[in-house]
Amino acid sequence: MRIHLIGVGGVGMAGLAVLLKARGHEVTGCDLKPTQRTAWLESLGIRVSFGHDPSHVAGADLAVATPAVPPGHPEIVAAARVVSRGEALARIVGECDSVAVCGSHGKTTTSTFAAKLLVALGESVEWAIGGETGDFPVAGCVDGNSSHGRVLVVEADESDGTLALYHPTTLVVTNCEYDHPDHFKTFDDYLECYNTARKQSGSVIESEKLQPVAAFDGAFAALAPHNRRNARAAAEVALRRGHSPEAVAKALPAVVAELPDRRFQVLRKADGMTVVTDYAHHPTEMACAVSMAKDICRGRLRVLFQPHRYSRTKSLLKDFPKSFAGADEVVLCPTYAAFEKPIEGGDVADLYAECRANESAASGARFFLARSCEEAWFHARRTMREGDVTLILGAGDIIAIEPLVRSWAEPPVHRIWIGAGTNTWKSDLETGDFYERTSGRASVAGATLGIPWMAGIPGTVGGWIKMNAGAFGHSFSEVLKRVKVDGCWIDAADCGFGYRHSGIKGEIQDFELVDDLPKGDAAEYLARRKKFPAGTKGSVFKNPPGDHAGRLLEAAGCKGLRVGGAYVWDEHANVIVTDEHATASDFLALSLIMRIRVQLRFGITLIPEVIGIPV
Repeated sequence: MRIHLIGVGGVGMAGLAVLLKARGHEVTGCDLKPTQRTAWLESLGIRVSFGHDPSHVAGADLAVATPAVPPGHPEIVAAARVVSRGEALARIVGECDSVAVCGSHGKTTTSTFAAKLLVALGESVEWAIGGETGDFPVAGCVDGNSSHGRVLVVEADESDGTLALYHPTTLVVTNCEYDHPDHFKTFDDYLECYNTARKQSGSVIESEKLQPVAAFDGAFAALAPHNRRNARAAAEVALRRGHSPEAVAKALPAVVAELPDRRFQVLRKADGMTVVTDYAHHPTEMACAVSMAKDICRGRLRVLFQPHRYSRTKSLLKDFPKSFAGADEVVLCPTYAAFEKPIEGGDVADLYAECRANESAASGARFFLARSCEEAWFHARRTMREGDVTLILGAGDIIAIEPLVRSWAEPPVHRIWIGAGTNTWKSDLETGDFYERTSGRASVAGATLGIPWMAGIPGTVGGWIKMNAGAFGHSFSEVLKRVKVDGCWIDAADCGFGYRHSGIKGEIQDFELVDDLPKGDAAEYLARRKKFPAGTKGSVFKNPPGDHAGRLLEAAGCKGLRVGGAYVWDEHANVIVTDEHATASDFLALSLIMRIRVQLRFGITLIPEVIGIPV
């Protein structure tokens, strides 16, 4: 057959491509962009196209789609026949002597150990695994010299329910803990998938029920407890295939000496500072990784964590805080969505709020919220000292910071003018940004100008100009003649003014107002304005066209929301008040939760009026 794989660069899809080609099929694939893995596939004779186009499936007998591709994708629509990756792999597994490794945690490590062990024992082994280990790629084949026939070892993924289609010779179940709430609505649904696979397997190895074997103790001594269980399950596979305990014990030390990539992998160790990355994204896995990092840490332990999918974050929200126990500092990064759309209660801002509310569960860890994975890393880079360990956790694109870690590059520094922008938010991370207060005439308080409809609005004149501040249907640009920016005068008409923004860059130093300033009673306007409490600087979001941010936020139920020391004012839903315990991360998290609520209820994305909050 000619088989085309949509999303062939993914680790699971790449492994499947190799298996299909080994079975004599003509295999092609496509993905968004070239990677090391697509280059590897091409070196094996698998043609890879980049970008997505319906022409890719023209003439293909079968298309195999990664779960990340939505059902209405043009290539799927154009294909003559489509199956999922899980369906295709399950069919291959059922057609041969096979070992399928499944479980909530430890699948990649256990299947890697099992495949390498059988190779070491002389068997002919084929494999497809969701991770690489040194020179052991995600898929391949080694012809052995034993009397056994060829055996296929695969990592069996349960996330889309296709585990229930597997009929392996041997099924290894590492553990079973609720996960993938996007597919399994209840834990009972999740268990049923495993139970179906158990019933359809020739034999079943339950990792957590295996008894110790004294001959293996020496090989397991350097492993963490969870990896001892993984190695014990791999050894059981070999024992059930007729290999002696003595032969297994002799082969094990070399097999378990190296873990798959991103399984507590040291990225950098120099000058007494260590950076480790781990694929962990479920609270149980994360707790193991944090504990291992604490064991090697002589200074402060920083954790950078990127949540994986909104559905998992929401479903397991209460379990996350305690997974950070032992860390001194935790920096949370924006959620990796995979193919999901945002859901209320599932954003990283919700996770931050939960962690702040349950800091005692995390044994004193201090929590921060980053605007990007890069910002989180640069904070760690700036604050690491001798003896410190930084642990990078997550299964999403947080791994893209790996080149920054390995290069140890100096973080960038940005100059930000205070007084040249209104309501500037400053992160509580060590971003390296250089804040400088403008010293020109534009640094004076706007209130000194006496413009009636601006009465009661805080900020400097430079801030008013930069954000085109205003009230009661007016904007400051109405009274501005020209402005001096970085030593050059610019006419107001050339400043790119719009609703609550301008095109001005650089330092605002001076200004000139029009000759005919507006008349009116400032006290009257002031009386009409709500009296803002201490701890706030005004509106958080701009009004969208034809509506008011405050109305939308109130309708979305934002009044009274609180994160740490920041809360939404009960008299105006577009105002955040900060108390003496508030942090900048509290403000950021609350603003993100507010925006998501409006977006989900009304389909409107509010634009921040506060500089520094992500758009």
